[in-house]
Amino acid sequence: MKLHPFSKFVAILGRGKTKQRALTFEEARESMSMILRGEAEPEQIGAFLMLLRLKEEAPSEIAGFTQGTRDVLERPAKMPEVDLDWPSYAGKRRQLPWFLLSAFLLANSGVRVMMHGASEHTPGRVYTDDVLEYLGFPIAGSLTEAAGHIEARNFGYTTLKVLSPKLDALMNLKPLLGLRSPVNSFSRMINPFDAPVQLIGIFHRGFMDIHTGAAAIQGQPVCSVFRGEGGEVERRPNKPTQVGTTIDGGEMQLETWPQLLPEGHQPPDEAMDISGLVALWKGEMESDYAVASVTGTLAIALKSLGKADSMAAAQRLAEEMWAARNRDYLPLKA
Repeated sequence: MKLHPFSKFVAILGRGKTKQRALTFEEARESMSMILRGEAEPEQIGAFLMLLRLKEEAPSEIAGFTQGTRDVLERPAKMPEVDLDWPSYAGKRRQLPWFLLSAFLLANSGVRVMMHGASEHTPGRVYTDDVLEYLGFPIAGSLTEAAGHIEARNFGYTTLKVLSPKLDALMNLKPLLGLRSPVNSFSRMINPFDAPVQLIGIFHRGFMDIHTGAAAIQGQPVCSVFRGEGGEVERRPNKPTQVGTTIDGGEMQLETWPQLLPEGHQPPDEAMDISGLVALWKGEMESDYAVASVTGTLAIALKSLGKADSMAAAQRLAEEMWAARNRDYLPLKA
């Protein structure tokens, strides 16, 4: 019987401890393109994903999977100019997604932000979709529609289900397989509109090397990665934050941003009431933690965007932007 064309990729990963190896960039690119074009069998995909999970992903694989996904994306003929790509895939469980207010501040100041994410893959979390729907903010049903939202409001959001229904289905295999797959990692790097700056939130420190390494392989102009609250791009203000940044394929530069609040445990928000985001923005609620989270996250974005040349200057600018915010900014119309 003739071997299936995809079987070679399973074999590379499953040859045992002494013979297995990481996929090269081109192998990873080809394998993911085949999966997304429907050219691999379900049994092969399951084996492939779990072998990768057992081995742990390499930067070459994450970079190749990302490019393989980008190869099959349905992108608009006229691409919008986007300054910042902001993935939001983790969801929030302990604190409200204050990072959304950071993104709105950027958009309100003229920075064009493209956000994309997934929801429903882990129960009990508040996802960006939930918040935007509450606010009455449009969720794009295509990248062409997202481009229009960016042109109109400097902010666009769409879901992984829109970007790639097949990837969304693979991400939602976790309850069946019992483990996350590399889709949870490389989906953050899709960057559908080729933004020159990427921010990536991670759960564990080890993923910093993987994501910055992948960004370097891809030649991403700027990619900043840090362990954010709940795995999102959100600074934890009561702890120091290590941020790893790669610029134009160079070595990762590591900075430790200081904590903004006294050391201490921040109790979880039991209510997770989305209206708190609106109340904070409009000045109807006070929370040192929430404001520090918003401005601290914004500061990292501003430095990554080249709007400030030091951590202290970025934090000052972020606090000035928060103080001068337009409290009637369109997305917050709930």
